[in-house]
Amino acid sequence: MKDISTHKLERLERLIDGARRISIVTHMKPDGDAMGSSVAMYGFLRSCGKEDVKIVLPDRFPSNLDFITAGLPSGTILTHESGARAAEAAIASSDLVICLDFNAFHRADRLEKVLRSSSAAKVLIDHHLNPDRAPFAVSFSETEISSASELLYHVLTAMPQIGGDARRLPAESATALMTGMTTDTNNFANSTYPSTLEMASSLLAAGVDRDAILYNLYNRHSENRLRLMGHMMKDLLTITADGVAYIVLDRKTQLEYHVEEGDTEGFVNMPLSIESVKMSLLLKEDAGLVRVSVRSKKGISANMCARQHFNGGGHENAAGGRLYIPGDIADVTQAAAYVERHTHIFMTEEDEK
Repeated sequence: MKDISTHKLERLERLIDGARRISIVTHMKPDGDAMGSSVAMYGFLRSCGKEDVKIVLPDRFPSNLDFITAGLPSGTILTHESGARAAEAAIASSDLVICLDFNAFHRADRLEKVLRSSSAAKVLIDHHLNPDRAPFAVSFSETEISSASELLYHVLTAMPQIGGDARRLPAESATALMTGMTTDTNNFANSTYPSTLEMASSLLAAGVDRDAILYNLYNRHSENRLRLMGHMMKDLLTITADGVAYIVLDRKTQLEYHVEEGDTEGFVNMPLSIESVKMSLLLKEDAGLVRVSVRSKKGISANMCARQHFNGGGHENAAGGRLYIPGDIADVTQAAAYVERHTHIFMTEEDEK
């Protein structure tokens, strides 16, 4: 890992040793990697004797991830969505803030303001492009890696308390790290590197129950989710002549199928199984905007498409963005036309390269 130097590790160790109150913060709409890395960091800090540690989230996390948080003491996780005052107070009173799985404060959405105003030392551990390193006392940033959970695994195992032996990781941390990596690679279907498989092997050897993780991630969904999947693939999927598949999921449909956070996880990847499809987009209506997930096959940059046309960015083949209402479109009914127009421009430019 090119960004894990002895100097940075020593700096991190000193910050942890000197901290009395620590907040762990991740991005809005936290997914498996965000929660996996957060819970893993929490477990490690507790094993170091740190008693006042909070995980502070902008929004609630998907219910199928509750198995990695089940053993945490009550009050450990604070969510701005349901308790703004407590969440902001935790960060404001911390002398160390560890930011995981996001590259700039704005990705923490509701928590951005309190993060910027906090005088605490801050640590960044992230795998996205273009990190804003300026606010951080120490930053670990790698892009050629599967996930924030994998990067955190390499950071933690390099710490003197672990000494390169994954068996010394707290059990809850090891399980959470495997969970985060599994979700961000779509169960090893993308963004998988030699280091990713080495991590998985070491965690399995350390006793992580991968079968239990897979059961909790993929076999505890609601009936509504399966019916929604069928409706989306049969009735909402559109494939353009440019090889772009897209689905627009409006609020009405979300309410009809009782969609909860995380219920559509992985759906955007499904159209890529079609040979003619080069890029896939899932658009979900939210308050004042439409959230956009972009996935692509090798040779097509989801990152560039999201950056140029959807106010976002990310990894080469997995990115995200948003359409603002009314800035980009008047309402969700215009989303399909926007997608077709702008992906045609993007794909035409790609063909001309």
